[in-house]
This record gives sequence, structure tokens and C-alpha cells, in this order.
Amino acid sequence: MNLPNWLTAGRIVAAPFIAWLPFSGSSTARFVAWSLFALAAITDYVDGYLARSRAQITDLGRLLDPLADKLLIVATLIPMFVLTGSGTSASLVSPLTTPMVAGTLGPVMKATGLAAFPFVTPFGLIGLPWWIPVVILGREVYMSVFRQIAKSRGVVISAIGPAKWKTAMQLVWVGSAFFWFFAATVAMNRHWSGAGWRWFANFNGIVGVLMMVGATALTFYSLALYMTRYGRLLRTAA
Repeated sequence: MNLPNWLTAGRIVAAPFIAWLPFSGSSTARFVAWSLFALAAITDYVDGYLARSRAQITDLGRLLDPLADKLLIVATLIPMFVLTGSGTSASLVSPLTTPMVAGTLGPVMKATGLAAFPFVTPFGLIGLPWWIPVVILGREVYMSVFRQIAKSRGVVISAIGPAKWKTAMQLVWVGSAFFWFFAATVAMNRHWSGAGWRWFANFNGIVGVLMMVGATALTFYSLALYMTRYGRLLRTAA
């Protein structure tokens, strides 16, 4: 085990905590979840850079790195889907009526003991539609299988530019969502409703929504480019 592999293993260990801590309802736990995600995102770049620069690319690293990436995606999409309110049943939802909610979040909802925190934007509250996680996870599974087919035919499919931009936008989107869970929890507990808080809520919401839309669009676009460039491998396999 070299340093890059240890960093990758650390991301795997952190993934369950990133998925679980936001559900505690504690602002401290949600801040820790955001911090762990930010650290995981940084080490995702660092471990690859170290492995290449130190010539420490190993078979173990090739196995662990994709696993860590997939676990991190699942670990973030689950709390994002539930805590934005998109994963709750309408029959179980009742509005909270604090001054902060009335002044900032509008109909922030509470279901099964969890406060829901959709992104706040000048255009209204925006959660995470169910089909976006399905698209993102489906694309990851499809590309993993596709890369294995290509590898069996002696073709290595490297990440293309739009796919890298998709990853960058997805990291910013997830980071803004996880930080929002922390900040909105603090705001609810302290009854913040001032102009400064409302400005931050809208700014964070706009950034999060734009990155969500951009990452989703690039998910489709990068997949189309991969199929255009390497789709012949599937026809060969058939």
C-alpha cells in the first residue's frame, strides 16, 4: 500500500459517514459531512496526481479508485435526494412555521422527523428530481461496463474534456448542497431571517442549481461523445 492507495482507501472509509451524518439532524454532524466530502473531493485529485508523478500506479489502485468514486456518488446522492424533500411522500409532509422559514425557505417541509432543505432561488424552491440520480448512476454503471469491454479489446478509454467538466460541476453541486444542509440547520435553530441570510440562501441555491443542471447536461453529452468515438466496440462485441 503506497500513499495514493491509502488516500483512496480513506475515501472508501469516509463514504458511509458522508451518507449517514446528514440524517442526524445536527448542524455539527452536517458540517462534518460537508468537510469529509470536501476532503474526499480533494484527495480524489491528489491520489491520482501522486500516483502518476511518483510512478506508483498499481493494480490495487486501479481497483480501489473506481470503487471509491462510485461509493462517493451513491453516498452523496442519497442524502441529497431525501433532504431536499424530493424523496418524501406528500401525505407525510407538513410545513414548518418559524420566522426563518417564512422569511427565507418558504414551505420548508418536515417528514418522518427530517427537515427538508431544497435549494432556495429567486424562482422558488428546487429539490433533486428522482430521474437525475437515476441518470447519473446509470451513466456510471454503463461506462464502467463499457470500459471493461473496451479494455478486453485492447482499447483504453480515457476521460474526455466534457466528462472532466461534468465531474467538476458535480463536485461543486454536491458541495453546495451539503453546505446548505449545515447552514440551513443553523439558520433554523437560530431563527435567522435577515437580508444577509436571504442573500446567501439565494446565492448558494443559484450556484447549486446551475451546477446540477450543468452536470446533468454534461452527463448526457459526454456519454454521447463516448458512444460516437467508441461505439464500434459494442457492435464488435455483438
